Amino acid sequence: MKPYSSLLLILALVMLAGACSDSKSNTKSEQNSGNEGRSLTFTRSVAFLAEGDTVSTIEVAVADDNQERSQGLMDVRELGESKGMLFIFENEQPRSFWMANTPLPLDIIFVNAEGEIVRIQHSAEPFSQENYVSGEPAKYVIEVNAGYAIAHDIKEGMTVGLE
Repeated sequence: MKPYSSLLLILALVMLAGACSDSKSNTKSEQNSGNEGRSLTFTRSVAFLAEGDTVSTIEVAVADDNQERSQGLMDVRELGESKGMLFIFENEQPRSFWMANTPLPLDIIFVNAEGEIVRIQHSAEPFSQENYVSGEPAKYVIEVNAGYAIAHDIKEGMTVGLE
């Protein structure tokens, strides 16, 4: 039984070392070392609107089923400046998101069924287990790079157009 215990200990140490290395910051050299992460396909556009005028537009990958929504931006290590992910839900209800296995800092934008932004979580921390909640019912959630909402003057109460 002793060799079996030693093997389990070695296996546990290898797994722990791998988990610790995932939490390190993502540098270009790490990206080029074969750990590029997932890539996305951007199939739709989202326009952020203020009084009907377009403030900014992004291209989004769509997550519209349970598997895609669960995966979200997990393991995505690079997201272009005007890129993001659009989560579409069947119904409108309070939403809660977290950043487990997500290496990028993100702005999380909660949108109700009428297209109104009901909450923006600015700069959600990578790999965080904290729950970021919508506060009000939301049917859509948009994730973009951290700082995007501030840089483009996107605020709660504005609307979005889904193309």
